[in-house]
Formats: sequence, structure tokens, C-alpha cells
Amino acid sequence: MPELPDITVYIEALARRVRGRTLQKVRLLSPFLLRTALPPIDSLEGRKVVALRRLGKRIVFGFAGDQWLVLHLMIAGRLHWTDTSPAAGAGATAKQPKPGGNVLATFTFDSGVLTLTEAGTKRRASLHVVGAEAGLAAHDPGGIDPLASTLESFAAALTRENHTLKRGLTDPHLFSGIGNAYSDEILHAARLSPVALTQKLTPADLGRLHAAVREQLTAWTERLRREAGDGFPQKVTAFRPDMAVHGRFGQPCPVCATTVQRIAYAENEVNYCPRCQTGGKLLADRSLSRLLKSDWPRTIDEAEALGRA
Repeated sequence: MPELPDITVYIEALARRVRGRTLQKVRLLSPFLLRTALPPIDSLEGRKVVALRRLGKRIVFGFAGDQWLVLHLMIAGRLHWTDTSPAAGAGATAKQPKPGGNVLATFTFDSGVLTLTEAGTKRRASLHVVGAEAGLAAHDPGGIDPLASTLESFAAALTRENHTLKRGLTDPHLFSGIGNAYSDEILHAARLSPVALTQKLTPADLGRLHAAVREQLTAWTERLRREAGDGFPQKVTAFRPDMAVHGRFGQPCPVCATTVQRIAYAENEVNYCPRCQTGGKLLADRSLSRLLKSDWPRTIDEAEALGRA
């Protein structure tokens, strides 16, 4: 799922292309995409985009007349831009995804076409049309901006309830825009276990974690900006080869070369380095550790010894 760095770069690219531009036509190709009936989505046609903002992991388009479009890409939603301005040349529209298949909607502006696609067969991406800015509050989970937070406000939000660190960081009611991928990177950088309890953290732990949140989110936003350049973001993915642990199960940790481990649950997974984050302890995988029972290795040393044997 696109998170704070990805959404930020999407919004910056959109602002350069559609702010001040008129939405000429909306075409919906999925009956599951639009989740509101009033105001009707075609009421946005003929209006100029006057604002773009991030609301958690959502992209918000503000239109003239206090009309708002809230887009949630969920896990597999992605945006594509086709420049139809005279400077783009005659072949510009050739790169636009063809209607049908994974295309959920197209938004035609006087500067180009924005296309929303969603991979797979599950239709989770959503659009909401809101008739006044005050109505946006219904779509805001309420988490604080992790980049604008002080150590005190960050610690207060994190320790409000006693949860695992992984759950706390990814709770949108606590923090705005942090998800599965970047939480793995943050916890690795902070040298903290994903299953440590939030109310058990020391002041030193909280300080490292707060610093890691700011450093990782800022660094990744800058990387994605450089990658996109003046173009539109094309490689929006939760799995990047230069990540430290996320999506790197079975590969060496870039800090200590220990094999990265994971806990799989539902449609998500936690990736971590046992030497850097858990003092060498292997965290129990709900399915595999139950299956192996007493044969489940308790430490990375045991696991490596079994591997050598």
C-alpha cells in the first residue's frame, strides 16, 4: 500500500500537472470504486483543481466551490499520467493504459489524463466525493503527522495504549501515513523488536524510534523524488531492493549480515533482523512454530546451526 513517502511524491507530481487545471470528464469503469452518491461525481466536471493534500494514506483533490474528491489507493491501486498538452507531442496518448482490465477510472483534465488502475481481482481502491471541506474529517483516521511530531507528542501517541510496536506504528488513529513497509524499515533503524510493547519502552528507546521515524520517512521521500524527477511516479511499490529488511526475507541484513526473518499473518508480514532487533531471538511464526513445536529454533544461532547441519 502506498504510504507517506509514496503519497507525498504522488501529490507533488499531481500538483505540477493538475493544480489550476479544469477537470473535463470523469469516466468510471468499476461499479465498486465510487462509495458516495451525493454530491454526484460528475458535479466535479468543469471545476478547477485548487488544492491537493494528503490525508493519512489518501490523496485529496480540492475543487473550486468547496468540492473534494478523496482517493484511497489501498494495496494495489496506482496512478498513471498521460500528458496531452501540445508540448507533449502527437504520440503522448499512446502510453495511456487502455480502458478495461485493471483500469478503474480515468480523469480527463485540460492538461492530460489521470488513470487509476488496480492490480488483481479484489477491488479495494475507493473514491468519495465530499461537498464541503468540513466533511473531510470523516475520512481522517486522526493520527498525528509523524514528521511534524515532537518527541513528547510522538511518545504520548505511541504509549496511549499498550500494543506491539508494529501495531502501534501502523495504527492510522495514532500516526498518519505509516504502513507495513516503512514500519519494518523504521524498527530496523531504531534497533527495536516489532513485538516489543509500547508501554515497556524506555526513554532511550522512544528517542531512537522517534529519530528513526523522521530519518526513514524523510530519506525515502527524497529517494522517491529523485527517482521520479520531473516525470510522474511509475515504480510505486512496497518492495525495493535497497530496503534493509522489508521484503528481504532470507537475505542478509545490511548491517550485520544475519539472515532477515519474518512473521507472516493474514495478508501482511513483519520483516526483521534477529541480531539487530531482538537480541538473537527468533520470533514465533503463528503457523510454522506451531507446526514444528519443540523443533522450532528459539534463536538465530540455533537456526544457523540447523542450517549448517
